[in-house]
Amino acid sequence: MAQWVRFATGEGSTGFGTLADGQVAVHAGDMFTGATPTGQVLPAEGLALLPPVVPGQFIGLWNNFHEAAAKAGNAIPETPLWFLKAPGSLAGPGDAIRPPSSYQGKVIYEGELGIVIGSEVKDADEATAAAAIFGYTCVNDVTALDLLHADPSFPQWARAKGCDSFGPIGPCIATGLDWAAARCKVALNGRGRQDYPLADMILPPARIVSLLSREVTLRPGDVIACGTSVGALPMRPGMVVEVSIDGVGTLANTYAPG
Repeated sequence: MAQWVRFATGEGSTGFGTLADGQVAVHAGDMFTGATPTGQVLPAEGLALLPPVVPGQFIGLWNNFHEAAAKAGNAIPETPLWFLKAPGSLAGPGDAIRPPSSYQGKVIYEGELGIVIGSEVKDADEATAAAAIFGYTCVNDVTALDLLHADPSFPQWARAKGCDSFGPIGPCIATGLDWAAARCKVALNGRGRQDYPLADMILPPARIVSLLSREVTLRPGDVIACGTSVGALPMRPGMVVEVSIDGVGTLANTYAPG
């Protein structure tokens, strides 16, 4: 298993590489199509981690966990119930979550497993789709809850989930991850709020990728958030929200409206 990160140095340069034992082995080329070690190794402590990928498409799923579906009385979907998060919603480890100044309603966290695509995939069967998955990351699918149904004639998924900073991902992309053995946990100011097994997923990653690829071409760097389970709640100003997945690490961001 490897943990791929993107970083910025104190001198303003950026790069990417693999993180291990508190150090980053710097690579050159393209993370998905032929990264090669440069031989340079940097202490991770002196680096600012960036979003581990800049996706061309940032796709999110709704109602994809059995426990959450049962609690809400939702039917079990046979295909992904998906929406798009705006490219500008992307944020990285340590970035602040800042809702629009005009919005005074509830903002909730949603801790999720994120799929990172590593090769182009279209109309794929599940085996081909599985091979196209580069790795996995943590996602906080932040949602302006009161915007979602502000207009009863038009559910506003893109608006509610696409605000600037509403898509934190990171801290790394873990390759070789046994996602089905992992749990997704969310803590607010250190207090656990979500803790659910990823194996409770209704549509698992390879099936998600296969079914989505029938409708949209997925390309290297695209991110798919697999949906969340029970325990998603509003944040209060100043709270630090931490999304943790075994093998990926912890994605920490502060909720800072105003």
